[in-house]
Amino acid sequence: MSEPVTSADTENSTQTTQSTQSTERSTVSGETDERIQQSWLDYDFEGEPKLASKELDVHYGSDHALKGISMEIPKESVTALIGPSGCGKSTFLRCLNRMNDRIKAANVDGSVTLDGEEIYQDGVNLVELRKRVGMVFQAPNPFPKSIRDNIAYGPRKHGDIDTGLLARLSGRKDQKKEDEIVERSLKQAALWDEVKNRLDDNALGLSGGQQQRLCIARCLATDPEVILMDEPASALDPIATSKIEDLIADLAENYTVVVVTHNMQQAARISDQTAVFLTGGELVEYGDTDKIFESPESQRVEDYITGKFG
Repeated sequence: MSEPVTSADTENSTQTTQSTQSTERSTVSGETDERIQQSWLDYDFEGEPKLASKELDVHYGSDHALKGISMEIPKESVTALIGPSGCGKSTFLRCLNRMNDRIKAANVDGSVTLDGEEIYQDGVNLVELRKRVGMVFQAPNPFPKSIRDNIAYGPRKHGDIDTGLLARLSGRKDQKKEDEIVERSLKQAALWDEVKNRLDDNALGLSGGQQQRLCIARCLATDPEVILMDEPASALDPIATSKIEDLIADLAENYTVVVVTHNMQQAARISDQTAVFLTGGELVEYGDTDKIFESPESQRVEDYITGKFG
């Protein structure tokens, strides 16, 4: 899909797409066939949603990766997206800041709103959008620069720190502000105490867990409102994973966090609400995490959680 993308207003079309799926769906081995009920998808919470999708469809060429996804994501909370490989979790995550625009074969239809504003409309500033909705990827990807430069890169690029030639020549380079952003971001990412005496060292010299927290700090440096995380701990050891999980809980006090994970125990530990995606890019059930794991409505969700397929 080319940038930018015009929103497709599908409010009056196939409103019951998810609740009336026919028994012709293809299922994986061991997966029960059933119709999705709208009541399984209606998640009530206080306040207005931070993010919301409506009848969201994504195709990669002839592959229908997401089918009519409608869900609302609360502010300042952790939403976990779970499901087997290939069910559309990461595709949905990338729709929330239009990262799928970078994939030529991707075609997105439907609506995604941020604070009620449509992000798939003409004229959306994608740089500003991705500043507000930051992303942390599965594998740590620090820049081959110093720890300090990794954190300061975003604020410099967005003009939040004045480091231009004129500023340097006039002696007004905003070094103090940069130092404050670097320290604040590293503290928020629970990394400051480990690196404060080596900020000029190459970030590639950090451990895997430290690199991932550095990438989270780099995301935080641009002062986002939403943080998207695509399996942020899948490549880490248990100790580093525990630190990332603790960090996610802390971040939810001030940010809206959406996490894709294959680790159901992790989802149960860290999230406030859980969305379950299953075969064919369908959202099958969405609600409070405790309810999803303890008494799901869908038999397929129960079978997936108990390990009967997936």
